[in-house]
Amino acid sequence: MTIRQPIVTVAGHVDHGKTSILDAIRCSCVAEGEAGNITQKISFTLFTCEHLMKSCPLIEKNKIALEIPGFLFIDTPGHAAFNNLRKRGGSLADLAILVIDINEGIKPQTAEVIQILKSNKTPFIIALNKIDRLRGWNKISENLNENIERQPLHVKQEFDEKLYTLMSALNSYGFDAELYFKITDFTKKIALIPCSARTKEGIPELLMMLCGLSQKFLKEQLTLGEKAKGVILEIKKEKAMNFIEAILYDGTLKVNDEIAIASFDKPIIAKVKMIQEILPLSTKFAPKEFVSAASGIRMQISEKEDILPGMPFISFNNNIEEIIKEFKKEVSENIVLDKSGVIIKADSLGSLEAMITLLKQSNVQIVKAGIGQINKSDILAARANLEIDPINAIVLGFNVEVDEEVKDTYGIKIMKEEVVYKLIENLQKFREEKVREIERNRLMELSKIVKVEILSQYVFRNSNPAIFGVRVAAGSLIVGQELIDEKGEIIGRVKNVQADKKSVEEANQGMEVAISVPGITFDRHLKDVKYLYSNITEKQLKKFKENKDLLSSDELSALQKIVEIKQAKGEFN
Repeated sequence: MTIRQPIVTVAGHVDHGKTSILDAIRCSCVAEGEAGNITQKISFTLFTCEHLMKSCPLIEKNKIALEIPGFLFIDTPGHAAFNNLRKRGGSLADLAILVIDINEGIKPQTAEVIQILKSNKTPFIIALNKIDRLRGWNKISENLNENIERQPLHVKQEFDEKLYTLMSALNSYGFDAELYFKITDFTKKIALIPCSARTKEGIPELLMMLCGLSQKFLKEQLTLGEKAKGVILEIKKEKAMNFIEAILYDGTLKVNDEIAIASFDKPIIAKVKMIQEILPLSTKFAPKEFVSAASGIRMQISEKEDILPGMPFISFNNNIEEIIKEFKKEVSENIVLDKSGVIIKADSLGSLEAMITLLKQSNVQIVKAGIGQINKSDILAARANLEIDPINAIVLGFNVEVDEEVKDTYGIKIMKEEVVYKLIENLQKFREEKVREIERNRLMELSKIVKVEILSQYVFRNSNPAIFGVRVAAGSLIVGQELIDEKGEIIGRVKNVQADKKSVEEANQGMEVAISVPGITFDRHLKDVKYLYSNITEKQLKKFKENKDLLSSDELSALQKIVEIKQAKGEFN
């Protein structure tokens, strides 16, 4: 029985130190090079048995006989974590390190990760990071337990307070957590390992826990299978050559092997022309004739068209019907669309699934979903929503750009982000504003509230019709609007509105325009009038009052003045 490397995902809130913890394990400085210190792309690190023994003397000290050949660590972008990396039946990760800043506790994105861990039934340990930021904390001993106990009293009290607060919060999610050295049964409790990516405190203990848990509980699922199975991460170009970067999570893959790669259509059958394997504790690759799981690899294959990131691949032995059936379950199970909703695009299948999962949790319906750049057909699909479903007239893009061929967006809102939760927050804000705008427009269809100041120095025609300048002091002035003066006398209906010598249907607050009003003579009716107001009925007033939260302060002030004018004339109660 051959045991492969466990795949370990490092997950958590975007700035709690996921990559820094991984850096401390592999002694690199990747985090400093990331945009905003947030990992933008999935990366993997191969950690061999020899490196484990060297980095973690606790393995030998605790007489752990290593059977696993090492670990394949995966660092993931954003909090959608390992929904980004999936295989049939759940997470690609065998184990997870959930990184939580001890000073901040569980953030909304941490909670999302916990829910994904729970739904995928992925075993995990918690790295309580940034203990060095506790006020007065000192690295007194190399032994973590001893180091915690020997802290000054006020530091120990603060540590205990934050620890118990976190344990209580985890309990509300259905997890019983405890400090790792106090646990006797790891099947019943989640291990908490206090640590610091900066001082390296707790890192050996973290590795020891991963080794112990892998060997005790994961042996069966770590048994190497016969078929090569993997997930495409991305397609890269280097020195005029195209590479497919992937994770091989089961079996053995050889040069000249045939593989089937999933797509939204029929599987792509390709021959492996070249394989490179990630070097231990490095970002470099070395050529190989064959590679065994689990490992990060690069491949050159005979087919390159229509290969999408996030798609699974498997050994092909003329078993196309069996593969089609398997891929259909794997690719389609989370791509469930609605009859109406927003349009979404992502950079990989995993990203797309993560978006769908999180959007559904936020009660957002999805009518179209795809992988790759935002294109013209996405814009047209959103445009179809403009009239019937305006709050869904939007295209969401996660880690993608707009195709250069898109020349016209037809006024469709395109929202792009590199972190999923920000995309969802921005969508919710957009929809709230859009709903408010729709309700306001519906209200204003009854009648517009407007207050205009007459600019008596701009009288272009005295009568037939009277044409003069006004400044919109509040609300909106539209063609056909009936105006009254400050005494409640009807002046007439606006026949035309001009801004910069061009006719417009509507003039908003702050605009200075020329208006024409038939049936009056300016000198006789308006010479001594300063303001004009829209003429509204008592029924319309009631509607405005019911929806006053949709009106601006200037509109409310104008409405109050209209009510006073009408009451003085005896038209309103």
